[in-house]
Amino acid sequence: MKWSELSIHTTHEAEEAVSNILHEAGASGVVIEDSKEFGRERQDMFGEIYALDPNDFPLEGVILKAYLPTTSFLGETVEEVKLAINNLINYDIKLGKNELTISEVNEEDWATAWKKYYHPVKISERFTIVPTWETYEPVSTDELIIELDPGMAFGTGTHPTTVMCLQALEKTVKPGDYVTDIGTGSGVLAIGAALLGAKHVHAIDLDEVAVRSAEVNVKLNKVEQTTDVVHGNLVDTVKEPSDVVVANILAEIIMSFTSDAFNVVKEGGMYITSGIIGSKKEIVKNSLEIAGFIIVEVMMMEDWVTIISTKPLKE
Repeated sequence: MKWSELSIHTTHEAEEAVSNILHEAGASGVVIEDSKEFGRERQDMFGEIYALDPNDFPLEGVILKAYLPTTSFLGETVEEVKLAINNLINYDIKLGKNELTISEVNEEDWATAWKKYYHPVKISERFTIVPTWETYEPVSTDELIIELDPGMAFGTGTHPTTVMCLQALEKTVKPGDYVTDIGTGSGVLAIGAALLGAKHVHAIDLDEVAVRSAEVNVKLNKVEQTTDVVHGNLVDTVKEPSDVVVANILAEIIMSFTSDAFNVVKEGGMYITSGIIGSKKEIVKNSLEIAGFIIVEVMMMEDWVTIISTKPLKE
């Protein structure tokens, strides 16, 4: 089978939204080339640093690459992708260069070459994300291993928003808790909550491809007994309030259902929101407070924000 590479040069702000559009178009994964990656200073507190080639990164913004089978419908799919990306302007998301290019790739090269960039990485005090083809020995007795195969998931689980959400889950999830993961994607946050001892995790995504991907990863990590993955829109499938609710989605979507989110968090429970670009931190905080949440902590990594808030107990 022949494959076509769709390459889109856009902004950091549009990164997650464009990634989601590509997944909805049929891509099983997205490669992200980030202009900030090459010169980024890292603390060596977690993970390992690998040699980087400056030629692999754009001078500004991000380049997102997705791979689709070369069929007679490809042209139509590309036009739909372009239209969906251009529509992001209606959500005040800056697109930058917004350049889309297409090239043909050799299936054998594409199927294995990307694996050399993906290694085990320790992303928090307890969590380490490990690709399924790598052998990894835990370095501590309380280390929690999340296995992922980006070939069937929505990324490697190492995006700043995902990293901060897992760190936030470490701080908030207690054994026996009920947890809801809104917009689960690859299921990595749901898996993390289950590994932390949650009694039940309800993972939701509007994208049926994401649901299938998350189901595979849940089984891969052997947490299917405590985790269910369902197709649904935001909190529509939530039957009862949870101790912890996490939503790693776009800031605009977070603000669109803060009142509904308030209703599905138990009194005294925690609400973790992420996928928020730095420039929208204050308006998201304001939206959460208007709904009744109390801000507990604001986490920042690069230009991304994660907010931990709580639903107060009734007096």
